[in-house]
Formats: sequence, structure tokens, C-alpha cells
Amino acid sequence: MYFEQIATGGCQSYIVACEATRKAAIIDPEQKQIDRYLGVLAREGLHLQVLIDTHTHADHFSASREMSERLGVPVAMHRFSPSAHATIRLDDGDMVCVGDLRLQALHTPGHTRDSLCLVLEDRVFTGDTLLIGGTGRSDLPSGDPDQLYDSLFNRLLRLDPALLVYPGHDYKGRSHSTLADEIAANPRLQKTDRSAFVEMMNQLNLAAPTHLTEALRTNMNGGKTIHRLLEDAAAKVPFVSMTELKRRVQANQSDLIILDVREKDDWGTGRVPGARCIPRGQLELRVNAELPDPTAQIVTCCEFGRISTLAAATLKELGYPRVAALDGGMKAWREAGFPLEAG
Repeated sequence: MYFEQIATGGCQSYIVACEATRKAAIIDPEQKQIDRYLGVLAREGLHLQVLIDTHTHADHFSASREMSERLGVPVAMHRFSPSAHATIRLDDGDMVCVGDLRLQALHTPGHTRDSLCLVLEDRVFTGDTLLIGGTGRSDLPSGDPDQLYDSLFNRLLRLDPALLVYPGHDYKGRSHSTLADEIAANPRLQKTDRSAFVEMMNQLNLAAPTHLTEALRTNMNGGKTIHRLLEDAAAKVPFVSMTELKRRVQANQSDLIILDVREKDDWGTGRVPGARCIPRGQLELRVNAELPDPTAQIVTCCEFGRISTLAAATLKELGYPRVAALDGGMKAWREAGFPLEAG
């Protein structure tokens, strides 16, 4: 068996492959690692056969949908998953065949309703059901501490204690554990009484994940993350440096339009000299009247340089080929001491 563990911060993903057939699966792929996964597959001569998410992630962005669309590979999840892009729906006890490898799904709800673990030969991929020295939380959407108790004590921990534990997260640089080690030393597993375990989980009072809403939205429905929207927009348009824009302003170029896409109140407090204002939210509705020449040279700007990038990409889609975005926003322009116009 070929095996590689790939960490993204505290998130853990795994590539497993059959040595004989070179068929591979990726478990809990992370969006930031797509190029790395593709590089490993190419380097090792592996053919990706399936992508598996152990549950609907609420704290990071799954790469399953994008990789599935790019490579024509199915996505496997538990049948309770709300994900629209999961095409293989697993029941408890079902197996995913990857060449000669057999990954058996155990339905282990509690962290989420659709959580599952995957048993493969000498190891178990526990997702967020069981972590090294901890367990998944049960206070996020569809979580249930009572179900988590059953999944742990009546299912997962009754497997062979020698099984290696490969979790979906670890924040202390540990790669794996064993079920025996977790039974002996995991603090949360010492609460063997159901009511004591449920009370402990209900009193954790953990902060919500930073990207909770965005992660659920994108992982369930296949929408784009804000980061990906900005990346896609930045790939469509050129940028202009602050010093170059300053030079063009001072040269008084007659065909230059500096388009500030902040709200009018912000525009009035200080802007690039000569900049006109069309707030980003009004751009599509006002563009025909206020930008009648589609051949004009346009530079968009905003406070931090992100909204102006989206605006420039929109203008290009609307038929303005000479649009560029200011590299950096008005905050950086002010801090550089460049000229401002107000009022």
C-alpha cells in the first residue's frame, strides 16, 4: 500500500493507493493542497479513483468538488451528507474499493450527522470523530454528544486496539496514534459514563470556527470561497502599482479614468486626484451611463485592494478590455504619502 499524510495547518488529509493497480483515493482533501495532490499522483504514477470526505467540514474547505470536476472522479460521503456533489452515498458497513484495497465505512455520528470513519487494513481514518488526545466537538450544526458517545464507546473503540489512528485534525505535530493508546490516555475517553461524557462535551464552550458559515456553504453546495473569488478575479486582470498610477496622474493622461469603487462618503474623505466614484454595489447598473467609452483606460481602486480587483474583473466581463486594478488600496496610498483629493 502506498500511503502519504499531508498536513495543512491542523488539517490532515491522506493519499492511499494500491501498489499493484496504482489506483488511489484521497481522504479529506483540502483546497489549498490541490496542486500538491496532483504532483504526488503524477510523481508516483497513481490514478485517482475516488475522493472521500469523512464528514461535512465546518472549519476548512474541502477540495473534493473542484478535484471531482477537474478530474472526473466521484466523491464518496455518508448517505446523510447534505453535499450536492457527493455521488457515492455510503451506508454503514459499505466498502470503497481502490484496486485491491478495501476501505470500510463506519457511520460514527456525533461530530456531525454524516460523520464516518474508514477502516483500512492496519489503520482507521477517524475524521473528526476521534482525535489524538481528544474528540471532535459536538456543538456545530447536526452535532450530538449523545450520538458521539455511542460512536466512540459502542463502535469505534470496540475495534482492534492495535489499529493505527489517523485523525482529520491534529494541532501538535503528531502524525498518528493507536486505539489502545487513546483508550488508555485520551482525557475525553476517560469519561466512560454516558451522562458524564455528554455533560463534559456540553460544557466545552469552544469558540466557533473562523470560517464556519463560509465552509458549510461551500462544502455543502459547491459555492466558491471568498479567497477563490479573489484569486479568479486577479487571474483575469492586470494590476497597476501605486507609483505608476501616481506617474499617470501627474502626467494628466486624458484617456485615464480612475474609478473608486468605495461608498461615496469614503470617496469624499480622500481619493486619488481626479478619481470618480461608482460604488461596487452600483457598478453594473451605472456603467453604461457613466462609462460610455469601452476603449477607455480604467484603473479601479478601493480601501484595501480586494473589492477593486472584483470590480475590475466585472468591468472586463462587461466589455472594458483596458481595465486594471490598483495594486494596494487607498490605505496604502495614504500611508505612502501620495497626493489626495477630498471634498
